[in-house]
Amino acid sequence: MKFTAQQIAGILEGDIVGNPDVEVSKLSKIEEGTKGSLTFLANPKYQSYIYSTKASITIVNKTFVPENHLETTLIKVEDAYKSFSKLLEYYNMVKLNKQGIENPSFISDSATYGSQIYVGAFTYIGENVKIGNNVKIFPNCYIGDNVVIGNDTVVFAGVKIYSETSIGNNCVINSGVIIGADGFGFVPNEKGEYNKVPQTGNVIIEDFVDIGAATTIDRATLGSTIIRRGVKLDNQIQIAHNVEIGKNTVIAAQTGIAGSTKIGENCQIGGQVGFAGHITIGNNVKIQAQSGIGRSIKDNETLQGSPAFSYGDWNKSYVYFKNLPKIVKNITDLEKKVDGNN
Repeated sequence: MKFTAQQIAGILEGDIVGNPDVEVSKLSKIEEGTKGSLTFLANPKYQSYIYSTKASITIVNKTFVPENHLETTLIKVEDAYKSFSKLLEYYNMVKLNKQGIENPSFISDSATYGSQIYVGAFTYIGENVKIGNNVKIFPNCYIGDNVVIGNDTVVFAGVKIYSETSIGNNCVINSGVIIGADGFGFVPNEKGEYNKVPQTGNVIIEDFVDIGAATTIDRATLGSTIIRRGVKLDNQIQIAHNVEIGKNTVIAAQTGIAGSTKIGENCQIGGQVGFAGHITIGNNVKIQAQSGIGRSIKDNETLQGSPAFSYGDWNKSYVYFKNLPKIVKNITDLEKKVDGNN
């Protein structure tokens, strides 16, 4: 897929300095640019590379004035970083714009789907499934009975969506995600063995949710596990049964959330955070990576540590943590002096 400088400038509403007919077919970092690639310059630290880059086209701010000769064609815009991001979005949209139903695949006679959909080979779509317009389902996916998928959602290869799951509009579900598997529900019996508690609920995912690769979201025991509008989940996150995550919350990789925990809106949660079950996290909470959360948290708190406490207090305490051997030695020496004086 090739684009000319003229076409790109039209998309970005930019001005061309150089050859308007030069073509590009790939993207690159400015320091690694090669012929036929497109790059950008936004950070002044990388400005020296624009004079040596082999990239055919470089997006720059309108304020950029070259000090030496350039081989690359420039496209001048108001904000190079935002324009490059816009171009990436456009590139992805074009790249993912597949349509049609590939064979072999199976779609139940009772399933319904909208216009301009794509279903990749070896995909299974069960009974009474409802799929909206412009949905892309890549190969090797499983869509269970009674699943609903809204408009403009992308389901990448190898995703498993269990029965009764509801997914909104404009969602992105990356490869290896499993939505709606049974929650971890077992009770001990008189023999010391564990009997399974049936998991009869479902998962609800609202609009504009992104779910990273290999993340798992368990169905509720009763009711619903709910991921609210605008939530962004990184790779390899475990969300247990009956969890609820508030709108526009972002969670980094390898975080684990135990059953029935409620997380508020606009929270920012670092990687490898562990949440105990049946607690409530307020709105606008920030939690640093590798923290352990074993209690409910009020709105607007920032925490770190395991068990976690106030981020400011944690930083102050860390000064003492790292000096504990020295502090203990000083105390021991003082005790010896006191005992010697007695």
